[in-house]
Amino acid sequence: MKNSHSPLWLSFITTMSLLVVNVLIYIVFNLLYNQMQEFTYILGFLTSFIFSYFIIYQTLETFIYKKIKLIYKTIHRLKRGKNSSEESFGLQSDLLENVNKEFIEWANTQKDEIKQMKELEQYRRNFVGNVSHELKTPIFNIQGYIHTLLDGGIHDDEINLKYLEKTSKSVDRMINIVEDLETISALESGVIEMNFTKFNIIDLAKEIIDFLEVKAQKKSINLHANIDEKQSEIFVMADKIRIRQILVNLIDNSIKYTSDTKLPYIKVSFYDMDENILVEVSDNGLGIAIENVPHLFDRFYRVDSARSRIQGGTGLGLSIVKHIVEAHKQTINVRSNLGVGTTFSFTLKKSS
Repeated sequence: MKNSHSPLWLSFITTMSLLVVNVLIYIVFNLLYNQMQEFTYILGFLTSFIFSYFIIYQTLETFIYKKIKLIYKTIHRLKRGKNSSEESFGLQSDLLENVNKEFIEWANTQKDEIKQMKELEQYRRNFVGNVSHELKTPIFNIQGYIHTLLDGGIHDDEINLKYLEKTSKSVDRMINIVEDLETISALESGVIEMNFTKFNIIDLAKEIIDFLEVKAQKKSINLHANIDEKQSEIFVMADKIRIRQILVNLIDNSIKYTSDTKLPYIKVSFYDMDENILVEVSDNGLGIAIENVPHLFDRFYRVDSARSRIQGGTGLGLSIVKHIVEAHKQTINVRSNLGVGTTFSFTLKKSS
């Protein structure tokens, strides 16, 4: 029967069963006792109660409770895994309450997962679009230079070497993009393992400042380490090569966007945070609008795309920085104001 388990059908079955049982009990007691006394009525009531209870219990157990229990088991296994047993979630407790609780939790989880999947799908589309866009420019440039050379430019001494040099720069740009993407992929998958060693981060900072000082001086930028005499040594436990990569990237970015200010400066500072050391790279450059700050670590994200391409870079530097910091199980933050400047700060594990 199609609707054999519908509420109307179950109600009818239960009512008819109780009616039949009560009629039979009445007939039996009438046959046994010609004159029904008070004790007989009580005994008949108790008998009727026991049979009625048994019928209702069986109806609930067979048609409702077992169905709910099956749903509960299914939802619980989906949440906990296929190997979970009945004992692990206590079927003897209030089943209806557990089903409601588990279902709400499961529904919320599914909702969150669907939302996350949509966000990942949107991120994937944006990422593919960004990669295509970033590679398209150097590819078209190379195509144009080569066609010009093939159309006779190769024999023109005024343009052949010039176009070959431009082609070489475009190829280098493509290689840098691919290498940065490989680095991010390796960091995300854990292929690149951090080589933790103890080193003096102040010495490393001074070394990087010396390396980039000439580049900063060309833009009249005062690049320095903001340390006092007591901070001659600060030892951290980290991957020295990767931390060098972080500092070079952050300082180099600051150099690119600090030259338009009066008395421009870039400083590297260190602060003791109990178990960690806080490293800050700050400048008084152009600053970043507050709505752009949350996206700074996104791949290929540029606040000013036109200017960023003129300055060079792949648009993946800050994304790599974030992945390196997270691989150290630390955090990186940024605060910035337009016309005031930008400060990047990240933590490292202190070493005694």
